[in-house]
Amino acid sequence: MQPTKYADQVGDLLVRLGYTHCFFVAGGNIMHLLDAARTRFTCIPVVHEVTAGIATEYFNECEASGKAFALVTAGPGVTNIITSMSGAWLESRELLVLAGQVKSTDLATGGVRQRGIQEVDGVGLTKATTKRSVQLSRPFPLKVLEETITESWMNRPGPVFIEICLDVQAAPPVTIATESTVPQQMPVITSDDLSSVWSTLNASDRPLLLLGGGVSRSTCREVKDSLVETGIPVMTTWNGTDRVDSSSGTYVGRPNTWGQRAANLLTAQSDLIVAVGTRLGLQQTGFNWQEFGKHAKVIQVDIDSAELTKGHPHVDSTFAVDADDFLIRLLRQIHSSTTSGRWTPWLSYCRSVCDLLPLVPNENSTATGYVDPYQFVDELSGLLNSHDTVIPCSSGGANSVTMQVLAQKHGQTVICNKGLASMGYGLAGAIGAALALPGRRTVLIEGDGGFAQNLQDLATVVVNKLAIKIFLFANNGYGSIRSTQKNYFDGAYLGCDTETGLGFPDWNLLFRAYGIQSLNLDVNWSTNPTVRRSLSSDDPFAFIVPIDPLQTYWPKISSRILANGSMQSNPLHEMTPPLPEVIKYTVTKYL
Repeated sequence: MQPTKYADQVGDLLVRLGYTHCFFVAGGNIMHLLDAARTRFTCIPVVHEVTAGIATEYFNECEASGKAFALVTAGPGVTNIITSMSGAWLESRELLVLAGQVKSTDLATGGVRQRGIQEVDGVGLTKATTKRSVQLSRPFPLKVLEETITESWMNRPGPVFIEICLDVQAAPPVTIATESTVPQQMPVITSDDLSSVWSTLNASDRPLLLLGGGVSRSTCREVKDSLVETGIPVMTTWNGTDRVDSSSGTYVGRPNTWGQRAANLLTAQSDLIVAVGTRLGLQQTGFNWQEFGKHAKVIQVDIDSAELTKGHPHVDSTFAVDADDFLIRLLRQIHSSTTSGRWTPWLSYCRSVCDLLPLVPNENSTATGYVDPYQFVDELSGLLNSHDTVIPCSSGGANSVTMQVLAQKHGQTVICNKGLASMGYGLAGAIGAALALPGRRTVLIEGDGGFAQNLQDLATVVVNKLAIKIFLFANNGYGSIRSTQKNYFDGAYLGCDTETGLGFPDWNLLFRAYGIQSLNLDVNWSTNPTVRRSLSSDDPFAFIVPIDPLQTYWPKISSRILANGSMQSNPLHEMTPPLPEVIKYTVTKYL
């Protein structure tokens, strides 16, 4: 179809770049863009712009065959989507946001706050959390627009924001550039640098390979067997959770401030950590980052040089190169050398530590009538299959417990956004993932506090007939805030639960209003035939998981408020409560 206006050319360009889906909230200032999208993409209207952004992020993170973008109107459309743009920025995820703007002739100038209806400076608002943020007050040449859009996934991915004035959308087509785009190639490690890494690895007795979200799922599928054959213990970050099967012979867990105790202990006992595709942020290393890998040399591979030179944790060698290429070539280097059985004693030790420190801890207390969240996630893991998509929300106990206990299977897709750690991410993320991977079951684990912040898009689930299974941790409040007020302010509670002024609906009535069936679970939930039937159905379903408001969440990293008001945290390997002396020596052999 011959384009009749600039908005059509924008749509055609997006099609050529591989975009297939558009998440949007309609508005007058995007009417031409929306009209162009209508005939070119699968358009998913959502109730709130924050859902459009989050769903787009998770859709793209699924590594599906197509790409999604978000389309929002000027003013409130822009301000509402900033949260999701910020989350994608922190997690280094692709997110293209097209926004409307008032006519170029109505733009405020000379210090005037607003001239056009709904006018707000979208570029000014979004510059801090985007790779590129531009306003089109006149049509851009298509070549320039293409370079702007593709910035979203080049090198370290991140959001790109483009607001297009209403009259520009409707402007006549511009001359189409005929030159083809040359894809930007990421830098790769040199042969000399790879040899240096190999020499360091070969001299190590207790190496760990830590894989982050910067390593793609497709690469990890390609090297799955090779990872095991090296005999090197493998860990993942939270964003890399689904890169390795939990039953793999070399997998030894997920270290983190809310990580698995065994993994945290082993990190401290390693003599070499090769961190690939991870920025090694404070959540990964602990706030007491000086103790991270205290006996280890650290090699970090990350595409962003700023992350390699930020000063924490201590890193011995850094490489700003393609993580996928590095991993593939390093594994080839290992296999081309005679290393059979080289690290068997260390791997055996790591496995023994994992066996001695089970993922379902026995330190916690759960009142009668409630479900132990740790036991729940353990049982749920057993019911999930290798084709499931798992969305462990992004904050609170539902997130941290799932990321501590989940036994991921090869083939599963697991996505959360822990960088922003915003409530309200779970449902929107599940919507995006379900549409990216149709025919697969999507399992959402979310707390009631987080769910309440974005529940309006249950309507989107129903309209699109998405088989999302919602497990709602219901403790009548914000569990992490309640815990903070208990631990640091002697239980001076405020605004953390229904008893201190926070309101919540009757969840079963709410789901019924949207036409979604629901069920209250009990401690025997996993053997309930209704639960199993509902999990296998093609319809959305909500399971209410009663969580003790006073549920404890151990083990974790403890922090103290010092006399000067600052906080001091334990290192990763010193989780609270302390280990019993009867096993402490056995699992801390190299500390």
